[in-house]
Amino acid sequence: MSDCIFCKIIKGEIPCFKVYEDDSVLAFADINPISKGHILIIPKRHIENMWEATEEELVTVMRTAKKLIHAIKDAINPEGVAVLQLNGKAVNQVVMHYHFHLIPRSEGEGKLSMTEWELIPGNMEEIKQTVGKITAAIK
Repeated sequence: MSDCIFCKIIKGEIPCFKVYEDDSVLAFADINPISKGHILIIPKRHIENMWEATEEELVTVMRTAKKLIHAIKDAINPEGVAVLQLNGKAVNQVVMHYHFHLIPRSEGEGKLSMTEWELIPGNMEEIKQTVGKITAAIK
């Protein structure tokens, strides 16, 4: 896609701090990092979100994430790594090219709002009905 910033990075039209690349994926440092070592993994084929991704693309991204999470641990030794992937504008996906975040974290860096929320008991009947709809739609 001609106006996609990640596609421009893949084509070399915009520079990046490349971490890893193969025929299917590119991983690079986020230039607006949440923490030291924040990496993005993207498929080279332009897809907006997980709904458009093939199973093979998802497996390739996850395989790359597994490889890179070990590299992050060996290189900077965080106490944890947040794994984040957003699908759609309603959840604040800003770049509309499927991407996967690896965000290293250590004690004292503060909380990530995406990893902490208030536990409020749900309506069990509503949960049951929603699960029924989702399971019936599994293909």
